[in-house]
Amino acid sequence: MAVIQNTKGNFLRVKCMDCGNQQVVFDRAASVVQCIICGKTLVKPKGGKSQITSQIVEVLD
Repeated sequence: MAVIQNTKGNFLRVKCMDCGNQQVVFDRAASVVQCIICGKTLVKPKGGKSQITSQIVEVLD
């Protein structure tokens, strides 16, 4: 079993500002991430760290 250590990115729990749904996203996403409930864009890729367009609730380890 391979364990990835010392990654440059973090997983974040974000909250959609439109419907209140919470979901987990990667802060260095390579594609647009949309809310699975209402379709609002939560994360936009920017070639490194992504632009988070929703509320960050928690940074996950």
